Amino acid sequence: MEKNQIIELEITDLSYEAMGVAHYEGMTVFVNNALPGETVEAKILKVKKHFAFAKIEQIIKESPDRVNIKLNQWVQTGLASLAHIKYDKQLEFKRNQVVNLLQKAHLDDVKVGETLPSPEQTGYRNKAQVPVREVKGQLEIGFFRKHSHDLVPLTNFFTTDPEIDRVLVAVRDILRQYRVPAYDEIHNQGEIRYLDIRRSKATGEIMVILVCLHKDFPQLPKVAEAIKQIAGVTSLVLNYNPKKTNVILGKVDYLIFGKPQITDQIGDVKFKISPESFFQINSLQTPRLYDLAIKKANLQPDDIVIDAYSGIGTIGLSVAKLVKSVRGIESVSDAVKDANNNAKLNGINNAKYVAGKAEEVMPRWAAKGMKADVIFVDPPRKGLTPEFIEAAVKTGPKKIVYISCNPATMIRDLQEFMNEGYTFSQIDPVDMFPQTPHVEAVTVLEWTRK
Repeated sequence: MEKNQIIELEITDLSYEAMGVAHYEGMTVFVNNALPGETVEAKILKVKKHFAFAKIEQIIKESPDRVNIKLNQWVQTGLASLAHIKYDKQLEFKRNQVVNLLQKAHLDDVKVGETLPSPEQTGYRNKAQVPVREVKGQLEIGFFRKHSHDLVPLTNFFTTDPEIDRVLVAVRDILRQYRVPAYDEIHNQGEIRYLDIRRSKATGEIMVILVCLHKDFPQLPKVAEAIKQIAGVTSLVLNYNPKKTNVILGKVDYLIFGKPQITDQIGDVKFKISPESFFQINSLQTPRLYDLAIKKANLQPDDIVIDAYSGIGTIGLSVAKLVKSVRGIESVSDAVKDANNNAKLNGINNAKYVAGKAEEVMPRWAAKGMKADVIFVDPPRKGLTPEFIEAAVKTGPKKIVYISCNPATMIRDLQEFMNEGYTFSQIDPVDMFPQTPHVEAVTVLEWTRK
């Protein structure tokens, strides 16, 4: 097998990145945009020792599960790499990810629920972080082609709230009008690196964040005045990121006009969100995710709850009215301020948030005699550290509610908790990111060792 060779392949499976899987002369071939059951003519793009990558030249036999989308840029960029698959099959694919991971861990007895579908399958994202680059002499917004830094210009981002798409295009046109230079990552020069736009589905407020190489630029006053005229925009923030880095946001924000936060809502709880605060992307699915986690936790009125990785308090404040008290821990100090302010905003008096690392704070609480009944964890993709697991166990919780955006690290961590005397019987997948391979998952660990 060699690069540029054209071969006929039968697709037998999907990889966890949603690429079609085929076998040819003892090699595994990953085919972008191909589905199980299809026969395709494919062009080899890259050959490794035991596997190769290919793209479809022609579909000879098409799967009945295929959705023929007109704009395949969404699939090319990875923004919506499942967009060519019927939604019920997307849900099945996500459930199978969890099933396969459990089988690899020899946890076949664990039940996997059906994937909870999202109320919206497109236009659900309440936030967009979109790179800005020069393409053919013109400032463009879009997304990078998979495994590259080639920008594919886009005006419709498919999974993003259409109101955000409207504002993205309007801001792009303003930047072009005033000849603001796009960022050049090779030479670390230019100005606008990213457009970061957040919109509240509850209030309609829109925050525009210009991620810039400098603290100021000559055209800023005119650009700000023009952005102020865009319908729905309630604030403009300049985020200063001078480093040559792939990290999107810098550490300093300057409020150019409007309110420093937008207000959104989960269930009946309101949240003020600062530019760098984490807030779940799918506004309509988030209450359903939390309701599922809370129902499975079977909380009692005298429970003491720890909300670890608490962010701006979304989980802790959602359960506060059901329990005796909530103690939250978060490493980002601005998010801690937001969480405590959000408690006041909602008249919640039994929730308090502190800044720090959970694995350092919880042992101090345990040393002072604090015992938690339930711990909620919703960690980043890398999952929990061994130090966190040890610290969590020290507080003696009867239950640990684990919400994960990465089932692979979740199952690794669950095995560690099993070694400490906890058991779990079911994992429930939740579709927070339709059209993408990402799957959220929820489980409850219970203390069973006597």
